[in-house]
Amino acid sequence: MLRKSSWILLIIGIVFSSCDSNQVFDEYKSVPNQWHKDSLISFDVTAPDSLNSYNLFVNLRNNNDYKYNNLFLIVEMNYPNGKIVTDTLEYVMAAPDGTLLGTGFTDVKENKLWYRGHNTPFLFNENGAYKINIQHAMRENGKVEGIENLEGITDIGFRIEQSNTN
Repeated sequence: MLRKSSWILLIIGIVFSSCDSNQVFDEYKSVPNQWHKDSLISFDVTAPDSLNSYNLFVNLRNNNDYKYNNLFLIVEMNYPNGKIVTDTLEYVMAAPDGTLLGTGFTDVKENKLWYRGHNTPFLFNENGAYKINIQHAMRENGKVEGIENLEGITDIGFRIEQSNTN
């Protein structure tokens, strides 16, 4: 009996020590085999509070089918009172030798990409529900038309963390 309770305590200890204390919101949505240029990935977030500051991230998982060195995203934040802020963002996804960046031991890499808070921590200054829409804005060099279906992105996530400057 003592041995069984020791195992249970060990498992509980591991679970609690692996919890991320800075995490306020963290959600992923799967992308089908290809991410269509008109497909929006949306997240509904309730403002945690208007007093503390936060860091916001776009998280994504990609595999070896992703064949570009960078990634362009359009991220739109819809505020509760109707204000909309749209940003076009560029992220480096591969080293100069073509090796995909990110963490992971298999061909799937996970990337935590800054959205807001890297220069000045973000404040949720309106109470209520925020909606974040993310879509890709990839184009091939010398072409005006966007890439219709982007391959290699498997999941898109959005994460909010408490800022260390609170």
